[in-house]
Amino acid sequence: MRIEQLQAFLSVAETGNFGQAARKCGVTQSTISRQIQSLETDLGLPLFHRTAQSKLTVGGEQLLPHARKICQEWQNATQELADLMSGKQPELCVAAIHSVCAYYLPPVLQKFCRNYPDVQLRVTALGSDRALKVLRDGMVDVAIVMNNRFLTSSPELIVDVLYNESIEILMAANHPLTQVPEVPWSELIKYPQVVFKDGYGMQRLVQERFSRLGAKLQAVMELNTLEAFRGVVRQGELIALLPQSALVEASQDPTLAIRAIANLPLSLATPSNIVGNVSTSDSTLTRQVVMVTSHDRLQIPPIQHFCQLVRQLEMPIIGSLSKPEPLIPPNSPQFDSKPLTASG
Repeated sequence: MRIEQLQAFLSVAETGNFGQAARKCGVTQSTISRQIQSLETDLGLPLFHRTAQSKLTVGGEQLLPHARKICQEWQNATQELADLMSGKQPELCVAAIHSVCAYYLPPVLQKFCRNYPDVQLRVTALGSDRALKVLRDGMVDVAIVMNNRFLTSSPELIVDVLYNESIEILMAANHPLTQVPEVPWSELIKYPQVVFKDGYGMQRLVQERFSRLGAKLQAVMELNTLEAFRGVVRQGELIALLPQSALVEASQDPTLAIRAIANLPLSLATPSNIVGNVSTSDSTLTRQVVMVTSHDRLQIPPIQHFCQLVRQLEMPIIGSLSKPEPLIPPNSPQFDSKPLTASG
């Protein structure tokens, strides 16, 4: 059974004449006749009395309300799809990591709302893994996350690299590590850390780096908001490894300090083969932020426009946010910059 057969059936039922039904449908009378005959064959019973006035049989009377309902649903569906492809999308859902929501997306959101005032924009801050899951489940249209090639390698997904940024250390203003402008890994591993919760790309990135160095990550607390990180870190010796875009507000807070991480010795800098979260050189710790959507979603005008706005926006974070005045020279014996060993 095809929708054209039901449409032909309704036309004949409403006009009572095969010729008038053909003119109404914009086809020949023979086409209408073939469609009705084919439908009767599919159903196994006649639908019309073949007289001067084509009247419905008992079977035709039974089919009529169902045919009307099916054709109406089909008309509604095709209209909704036409509206979708013309930009009349009711909402656009975006999932993004917290730092992107706070410092990268606001200009994009404002421009999009001006250009598509009738589209309801919904933005949710999520960890990278969760954001990619809801994208794949069809719950959001776009995800802006830390790159993870194991979760973004599907052929139906489109991945746009937005920017790369360094990872730096957040600490209290009176923390011992503020004594040097760049903290060597041999000192960094000695301090307990606040980390993102499981499912966040940053936790995996830090854990992988410590594991690669043969060192133990002292993760004593898990959080999922930047405000919570700042509140906990300023209280004592806990530190946090965070990307630059997550440290914008902390850089203006006199109770907090930010320090760069010293590059690893070349003897320990090996090409990365774990998740697409680190740069091509393991001597520095960076993360890559990407925008992910699917090929079919990118054909929809509002989603396409939103992605274009994101690609056009330049990342505002440039260079290191740490601007320390070292109290102890970098070559002080208090800080050992020797190559890190498994024993730390």
